[in-house]
Amino acid sequence: MLPHADTGEQMHVDEHGLVMSSASAAAARHYDRAVHELLHFRAEVATEAGAALAEDPGFPMGHVLTAYLDLLTTEPALARAARERFAGFRAGLDEQALLPRERAHVRAVGALLAGDLLTCGALLAGITEEHPRDALALITGHQIDFLTGDARALRDRVGGALPAWGADDRHFGNLLGMYAFGLEEAGHYDRSEEVGLRAVELDPKDVWGIHAVAHTYEMQGRFGDGVRYLDARLPDWSTGTFLNVHAWWHYCLYLLEAGATGRVLDVYDAVMAGGESAMALLDAAALLWRLYLEGSDQSGRWQALADAWTPKMEEPLSAFNDAHAVMSYVGAGRIAEAERLVASRERYVAGGHTTTNHAMTARVGLPVCRALLAFGRGDFATVVDLLHPIRHRINEFGGSHAQRDAVQKTLLEAAIRAGRREARVLVSERISVRPGSPFNWLKQSAVADDAGARAAAAVRAEDLVRQAALPWR
Repeated sequence: MLPHADTGEQMHVDEHGLVMSSASAAAARHYDRAVHELLHFRAEVATEAGAALAEDPGFPMGHVLTAYLDLLTTEPALARAARERFAGFRAGLDEQALLPRERAHVRAVGALLAGDLLTCGALLAGITEEHPRDALALITGHQIDFLTGDARALRDRVGGALPAWGADDRHFGNLLGMYAFGLEEAGHYDRSEEVGLRAVELDPKDVWGIHAVAHTYEMQGRFGDGVRYLDARLPDWSTGTFLNVHAWWHYCLYLLEAGATGRVLDVYDAVMAGGESAMALLDAAALLWRLYLEGSDQSGRWQALADAWTPKMEEPLSAFNDAHAVMSYVGAGRIAEAERLVASRERYVAGGHTTTNHAMTARVGLPVCRALLAFGRGDFATVVDLLHPIRHRINEFGGSHAQRDAVQKTLLEAAIRAGRREARVLVSERISVRPGSPFNWLKQSAVADDAGARAAAAVRAEDLVRQAALPWR
């Protein structure tokens, strides 16, 4: 415990060696435990953050952490509560009495509360440059980079801080897990696999590291390796974290490649149906939409999902979420509700707001939502006209390559159904990047010129599934 040089207030050091203002050593230790739980994506982070503030109601970093937790969920109700709570904290705060790092965090939260994700990310990057061992700045910035679809920042924000960490740090594995995900999103698949496997070796419960390896296999079309990897680590990722449903979603992507639709629906009903969080609803919609594109009627499952999205759509908070809500309305056959959501976002864009989400909605979110709606109407030519011009910047409304592939597959399927020449190019691009994907070869079969070529592509798809040697085939 150290005295503040100017005010005499007691200072405490977190487990990574950073000084912070707090009147309570107990609050500081709860903060450490909260960050530990956050790095493992466990719900206990909220309990520990609450305990820190109970010990010291004025604890600056406790308020910062709690605000980040609420705002990064993309849940409208939590965002509203965070705005009110943090405004109350800030109203009675003498910011000049804070340590410079704490002031920077308060400004970053302020930017996030105002909907300015880019400024928040930049402020957090500045904290990381000066304090590379600030684990909260790193993981929060990492999530901001994910929400803004910035692959380079996902890679370099963590990569630039790594020299300040060592294998003797208990969270070094978590840093490697984040770095592995950034490497994957930036296209460094071999390096991502290497770093991700090392992260999980250091910390078998590093679910983000496991998730990074899963992404790497997905992006390479290595669905057999993905199934075996997740099967081998089932106890480490399948329960007890915020990422449970998302990890099962990755598992289902592998199953879809293998043509195991029945197993996909079994997982959906056991794990995804009835989800309430935005994250869970995103995964459910993205999975059912892939089935929808292949003509699989899941109207009953769609109805429940559409109902769950409706209360989250009252205010524009996430263009990425909006698109998945439209998927759900279209899948449920509730075209009028999809139209109303699109119309509300058109009014939002016309209103001239200055948030990051406003720009995302205008540039990517609205074209995607309109295209999904057009697909539901059977207007496939319009889908191509809307999506083809933006296909190389869809990352701008956030998410990962694997998540955004639902949009790319929508474009491809629409081009095939519309008989558009773009379909051949799109299939060729996919096969060139992921020649091990049965899905890609089945689409090659759909666009091939003659019966022989169609049959050869279909056989190639079946050969890939057989070579994967999955135990249940």
